[in-house]
Amino acid sequence: MKSQKTDNFSRRNFLKTSLLASGGLLIGFNLLTACKPGAIMPVDIESLNFNDFNAFIKISDDGFVTIFSPNPEIGQGVKTSMPMIIAEELEADWSKVNVVQGALDSKNFTRQVAGGSQSIRSSWDAFRQTGATAKQMLVNAAAIKWNVDASTCSVSKGVITNVNGDKLGYGEVVKAAALLEVPENIKLKEIKDFTIIGQEIVNVDIDKIITGKPLFGLDYKAAGMLHASVLRPPAFGQKLESFDDTKAKAVNGVSDVFKFGDKIAVLATSTWAAMKGKKALSATWIKDSDFESTEKHNEVLTKILDGTKFETRREDGNISHAFATADKIIERTYHSPFLPHNCLEPMNFYADVSAEKVHLVGPIQTPQWTVSRVAELLERKEEDVFCEMTRMGGGFGRRLYGDFALEAAEISSLAKKPIKVIFSREDDMTAGTYRPSIKYRIKASIKDGKVTGYYLKEAAINGNMYGAIPNFFPAGCIPNFKVDTANHTSNITTGAWRAPYTNFLAFAEQSFFDELASELNVDTIQLRLDLLQNIKNTTDEKIEYSGERMEDTIKLVREKANWGKTEEGVFQGFSAYYSHNTHVAEIADIVLEDGFPVIKKVTVAVDCGVVINPSGARNQVEGGVIDGIGHAMFADFSFNEGKPNAQNFDTYRLIRMLETPKVVVHFVENNLSPSGLGEPGLPPAGGAVANAINAALGKRIYSQPFAKELEKNAVLG
Repeated sequence: MKSQKTDNFSRRNFLKTSLLASGGLLIGFNLLTACKPGAIMPVDIESLNFNDFNAFIKISDDGFVTIFSPNPEIGQGVKTSMPMIIAEELEADWSKVNVVQGALDSKNFTRQVAGGSQSIRSSWDAFRQTGATAKQMLVNAAAIKWNVDASTCSVSKGVITNVNGDKLGYGEVVKAAALLEVPENIKLKEIKDFTIIGQEIVNVDIDKIITGKPLFGLDYKAAGMLHASVLRPPAFGQKLESFDDTKAKAVNGVSDVFKFGDKIAVLATSTWAAMKGKKALSATWIKDSDFESTEKHNEVLTKILDGTKFETRREDGNISHAFATADKIIERTYHSPFLPHNCLEPMNFYADVSAEKVHLVGPIQTPQWTVSRVAELLERKEEDVFCEMTRMGGGFGRRLYGDFALEAAEISSLAKKPIKVIFSREDDMTAGTYRPSIKYRIKASIKDGKVTGYYLKEAAINGNMYGAIPNFFPAGCIPNFKVDTANHTSNITTGAWRAPYTNFLAFAEQSFFDELASELNVDTIQLRLDLLQNIKNTTDEKIEYSGERMEDTIKLVREKANWGKTEEGVFQGFSAYYSHNTHVAEIADIVLEDGFPVIKKVTVAVDCGVVINPSGARNQVEGGVIDGIGHAMFADFSFNEGKPNAQNFDTYRLIRMLETPKVVVHFVENNLSPSGLGEPGLPPAGGAVANAINAALGKRIYSQPFAKELEKNAVLG
């Protein structure tokens, strides 16, 4: 089993240099990871004596601390939680901490990425070391000034105190500390002594968010900037043959129209003019490849599952023998549709391509990869491409791909002007990069009242589950176990969608286990707990999850949800899943109103190690649960002749505020290194609701959206 500890970081790799900057200490620690902090300052930051710096801690003469945060913020809360880690070990006064979003800086940071729920997990050790090292340098400077041993000094809220009671603020020793050597072998705080981590800290951007201050990519403006709207092929499998821009150029505000690749760019002085000009275009499209449809995809995926051409991803024991000797075999097939990401903030990006440099600004989850591709596209050196990141109005994997940034760069290069590309909602929903349509077939053998075999087959569009997933539960719990995958290549573009693959696989597997429990006539939670006993103390290093931690998580949710002891008329469904290094268990409570199931409450237990910011952590879990329920219940996206069936929210159903249940979150308390929360709350949600629906109606659900199978179009919360 994998160690409970996070990856070890070299103590020297993140210590880079110590520089004296007039008016403040610029401590050059390589933070090694992605994060983004922020804080509302009690004074005007502009009045403080700060010089330009990038991706470091800086302390002013006034004792204020600025932390440059390198990772993209997509709403996962790292802009609040990551600086809390540094400030904790720094012993800073949180009310005097200011956070600034760092630009892409591959020399001083690694993994400037928002994806996989890994920011906190991969940064925990390094950020603690960074804060602790800075604190020690400041204490050492104060000790020298007092001519005392540094070990006799203490620190609290940015104030150093010696045994005689003398005190010095960080700002009073900052310049002297900057001249000292960077110490090694720094002692970190005991978790029990934390004063910032574990506290309820308000989102550092909340004021700007709720008052509409410039913060997101859509807010960004630059002098001389033109707005660009792009006309793309209306169907996958088409390319541009010709177009007439006469009417488009007649639109007031439109300044230019030109072709790039198989797309047409309309440039204008405003977003409205650009989009209006795009609608006025007359384009002729011709067939370039097959026009694909959902009906055909379903046939192809079923044929794959019925076939024999698979890649085996994990195999334990003898699955054939288990089925041959079984008392009973259960087999079920589950289906999920394509899904768009539908970020609240549509795709957008700014680019200014000049002879001297390429300046990029916008909401992007993968700034380094984007810079590399822009450099390749424009045949420029990477060091000539400068990328700034804005806060994102949602990402969910869509902003990993940066196609919109490449469009902005290419259009700016051709127009020789600074350009801001903005997608309309219709562009956002039809331009591609969807959650792939997938079918799972699960087969289990029962012998003498025990599950003896488990065979999972995946048939997916354009790709398959990533390498770790076959080693998630129930791997290691069932003696005869096999996971096979195969895929069908499509011209409909697909990509990561919040909790890739597990966002649907968890529903399929957890629904299947609920059905297994019914066949065995055992409590569905007890079935999971019994199976988990088989993985405890395993020596299989491929196993990703912890049987002990999953058991504790399940027992916590069972207790908090009052499993099996609810009042009459309340039906419960259970689901538990490990993903992104975090263990989550959920129980959904459903009642029947006029014979229709209504989701009233979801109780959640989470083991993510040390909880940095409880309010932010709950926010992530609550959002993941609601997102998971909404898409499982309602989301449906299909294709006909290469064209999406929906282009906006009038035809694409999302969960509504009235339909959201109460979500109650509990965290398993331990001192283990933290893991991520942006995604793990979502996968178990669909299974919990489906199992609760079955408890209420006696109806098993095998496809999403659930409402389609229930032949209803609304669930009230």
